[in-house]
Amino acid sequence: MKILIKNGRVIDPSLNIDGYKEILIEGSKIKSLYPKNKGPKPDRVIDASGCIVIPGLVDMHTHLREPGFEYKETIKTGTLSALKGGFTSICCMPNTNPINDSITVTEYIIEKALKEGACTVYPIGAITKGQNGEALTELEALIKAGCIAFSDDGKPVTNSLIMRRALEYSKIFDIPVISHCEDLKLSEDGVMNEGFVSTILGLKGIPKAAEEVMVARDLALCELTGGRLHIAHVSTGGSVKLIKEAKARGVNVTSETCPHYFCLTDESLKSYNTNLKVNPPLRTEKDVKAIKQGLKDGTIDVIATDHAPHHFDDKNKEFDTAAFGISGLETAFALGIQLVEQGVLSLKQLITKMSLTPSKIMRIKNGTLAVNANANIAIINLNKKFVVDSSKFLSKGKNTPFDGFHLKGTVEKTISVGKIHEWT
Repeated sequence: MKILIKNGRVIDPSLNIDGYKEILIEGSKIKSLYPKNKGPKPDRVIDASGCIVIPGLVDMHTHLREPGFEYKETIKTGTLSALKGGFTSICCMPNTNPINDSITVTEYIIEKALKEGACTVYPIGAITKGQNGEALTELEALIKAGCIAFSDDGKPVTNSLIMRRALEYSKIFDIPVISHCEDLKLSEDGVMNEGFVSTILGLKGIPKAAEEVMVARDLALCELTGGRLHIAHVSTGGSVKLIKEAKARGVNVTSETCPHYFCLTDESLKSYNTNLKVNPPLRTEKDVKAIKQGLKDGTIDVIATDHAPHHFDDKNKEFDTAAFGISGLETAFALGIQLVEQGVLSLKQLITKMSLTPSKIMRIKNGTLAVNANANIAIINLNKKFVVDSSKFLSKGKNTPFDGFHLKGTVEKTISVGKIHEWT
């Protein structure tokens, strides 16, 4: 079947395209790009008038919860949620039950995603067995089984020697090690950013240093080994500064942040809304400004979601005992558009950070509309406004602090490997 997308503004940073083109899809692949009104007669026309047509978004930090926590999310619901947010490829973290530290679990995820997944799923393997930080997993075997990166996300690798060895292997196999930077002793029992707001709310704080000392350690280890380090969910100005300085020295590091770290501050926790409880925690206005500057100057390479869906009961508790995490796949791009409106990023830069760059870091063939590439495409109306309604999320996780927010940027259609999904 031949499908022609026409009348849309095509933006593809990988091809340096920003203009009105027509895209011909044949089967699961992009067959050709044509000037406006020059495309052939297809079996179906998709009219993208008033919309941008971009490479499908790529989230390199998603928690799909399956296997083991299907009451929070499944591969099926998580991938549908991704598509509704414009994501056609997602990389799933290993903190499932059992943890993805074996070939068996990796193969299960891949097979389940092929059977039930609505978009492409790439597994991330655990750095250490059981994520207990004591012994490395069989990294080479996991790579051969299909893992494209390694992380103990949800937990830090506290043993510096183990982290050093992981980074040495990352150099050998040319595969990123994704670091959850947290000093567990400094953050122990903390539930929000340590500072003025935590004091007046009577909630135990997590100091910025809990993140920054581990960022500094991992940068030092990356510099020592020449490995491939990726810093997850950067939340503080101090971390941005450390990463920027390391990049200037030639350290092989990339980094990501999430929409909640450039949209919200710890001031919002005065509501005691447990949907604002996330790890690392929401920081101060000064940190938000530093995150935006880091995105602007390229210190922060990627905007990821850290999609962390939870059951209602996990959040419907006292703030101290509620689970950490935000469901982010269905709001991420619209929140990113705010950066464009604020002049922090151009639209091309936003698309790069949410599609092309994560594809490059993870060495996956996505983030492009090039001929013969998989037909992974998002069609988005930048001007169409909507109100976030978590009850309508396709994710099982309704835990978002953005419920009721008025945003712009509606995903009209998502095409995943040639299959069309319509949302409006």
